[in-house]
Amino acid sequence: MIVSTYQPFFSPFPAFFYKAHLSDLMVILDDVQFPLRTTWISRNRFKNDQGTLWITIPVWKKGLALQKINQVRICYEGNWRKKHLASLKTSYANAPYFGQHLDVVEEMSSGRFEKLVDLNLMIIQYLKKHLRIDTPLILQSDLGASAKGNELLIEICRKVRASTYLARAATKKYLEPRAFADACIELSFFRPPSPVYPQLWGDFIPDLSAFDLLFNCGPKSHEILHRLFFSLTHK
Repeated sequence: MIVSTYQPFFSPFPAFFYKAHLSDLMVILDDVQFPLRTTWISRNRFKNDQGTLWITIPVWKKGLALQKINQVRICYEGNWRKKHLASLKTSYANAPYFGQHLDVVEEMSSGRFEKLVDLNLMIIQYLKKHLRIDTPLILQSDLGASAKGNELLIEICRKVRASTYLARAATKKYLEPRAFADACIELSFFRPPSPVYPQLWGDFIPDLSAFDLLFNCGPKSHEILHRLFFSLTHK
């Protein structure tokens, strides 16, 4: 079994789902520390007439420096929900398939999610469904894996009886091959692709939220990704 991990990014980019596609199982790291720095867990990039449109979900941080990802609460002060919704509607009003996904865009701004992880998981499952990625996802917290660093990844592999751990090539310097070898777990690395597809607003910008792909290409999003997956895995 090939297992991979990812933190629960907000509105992830297509490479998130490519990693899932290459895996038999993906474990969402929800029980590790929420980063103190700027993080993809609470923001991502879309596109408007100015170029990159950043959508950021405010969260409570003051006095909560050591909170875990699954403890982080969304801050609903201010009118950012209305601004985000208006920005996305304006930016994608002319996207061919935006209307088909308007319900989930409105749900993102509904205020019904107390915790950031619940919002992000809803979005991840929605994107996964519409991109037709079949790989199951499970939460780290449900596994009860609580080690740190390389030992956490090895513990996850052991709990799900995985023989291979899949990681991005860029993370190779952070992993300890000897530790995985001693645990009889193979390390496998990949370089995520960046699909090119029709976009609004001028020059193509790679690696935006996968929503940008869905809004512009609709059902063809699956075909675009799977052609790319096939070409890379059959070289």
